[in-house]
Amino acid sequence: MSLARLLQLASPALPVGAYTYSQGLEWVVEAGTVKDEATALRWIADQLEWNPGRYEAPLLVRMMAAWNAGDTNAALELDAEYLATRETAELRAETLQMGYSMKRLLHELGDFPQPLLDAIAVPPTPTFLYVWSAAAAAWQIPPQDALTAWLWSWAENQTMAALKAVPLGQAAGQRLLQEIGRRLPVVVERALTLADAEYSNFAPGFAIACCNHETQYTRLFRS
Repeated sequence: MSLARLLQLASPALPVGAYTYSQGLEWVVEAGTVKDEATALRWIADQLEWNPGRYEAPLLVRMMAAWNAGDTNAALELDAEYLATRETAELRAETLQMGYSMKRLLHELGDFPQPLLDAIAVPPTPTFLYVWSAAAAAWQIPPQDALTAWLWSWAENQTMAALKAVPLGQAAGQRLLQEIGRRLPVVVERALTLADAEYSNFAPGFAIACCNHETQYTRLFRS
């Protein structure tokens, strides 16, 4: 059952609106930094390596540990820390909107104990990472599998954004995902053992892209 639940969490059908965000990729396409399959792979792979892979992923591990220990206060502290790292208005709005949608979904599924539903309701606007990690912990998904699913889902959304914005063909998208899939195990293993002092989402190019997207004249995506 945990495998089925894991696939549910990683599915593009999860109704949280992830497909409406590009996280700055739409702007780097406009700027000409991403213009074909090779440059799309470089952008997405670099982001995986230096951004979610070194910050969101290890933070997810700690959040799941907090949920499994019943330590809501620790999970709330991590939620606040994560929200503080969202550098732009769009990135902040993205995780809060998706967190709200995920929280609403967990209530509607009717598959979670009331104490957990009460805990995710404590922040008026929880981040997506906070609520997603709560669901993964409640469904007893192993941290390594949860990390793989979280990062795969992120990479899949980035690839779909590239398909629409560059644009790229469907076969190109599958080649991108095939290569990113090869890199995932190393990123996941590192995230599981990364010391707190080594957490980092220092990616200036990403932050600049997200800032510039906020004033981009024509847009398909919300970030």
